[in-house]
Amino acid sequence: MLVIWVEFIIKPGFEMAFLDAVRVQAANSLEGEEGCTVFDVVRDPARADRILLYEVYHDAAAFDLHLATPHFANFDALVAQMVSAKKVEKLELDRHGK
Repeated sequence: MLVIWVEFIIKPGFEMAFLDAVRVQAANSLEGEEGCTVFDVVRDPARADRILLYEVYHDAAAFDLHLATPHFANFDALVAQMVSAKKVEKLELDRHGK
């Protein structure tokens, strides 16, 4: 299983608008993509400008399909002006060696 860990740093004043947009993105991904099994939005209580995403996909092909969806393109365009930094990590889920 492929884990995607994304860290966003949000520009001042855009925190709530970004959260609204990313919550819709999470719901669209979970409801519309068979290969997306987890899409959690993680907030840093010490930093309102730091939002993280924890996403799990069946495999790299499922993630590639995610990136090609209209809802991803819409989200990416919508939040582009809200984000000052973005870091994406691709990891592998280890379910106790399985």
